[in-house]
Amino acid sequence: MQNYHVKQVDAGWALLEEGSTRAVLEAPTKDELVRQVPGYMAGKVGSVKIHRADGTFEEERTYPRAADPSRSPG
Repeated sequence: MQNYHVKQVDAGWALLEEGSTRAVLEAPTKDELVRQVPGYMAGKVGSVKIHRADGTFEEERTYPRAADPSRSPG
């Protein structure tokens, strides 16, 4: 399963593939970027870790949902 991270960058917010510094998606706001993620992840199996502006972990989303290893709320 590939891992991705939603992080704040100089130009706004970016979706980065783990281990890469090149953004696969960019948006001026976190909300806008998070809305674009499901479209990008369509047909992919992966985990998206969403970070706060200070860099701390906020939440994780698995795509597709059926690939989620745990059936916990959230």
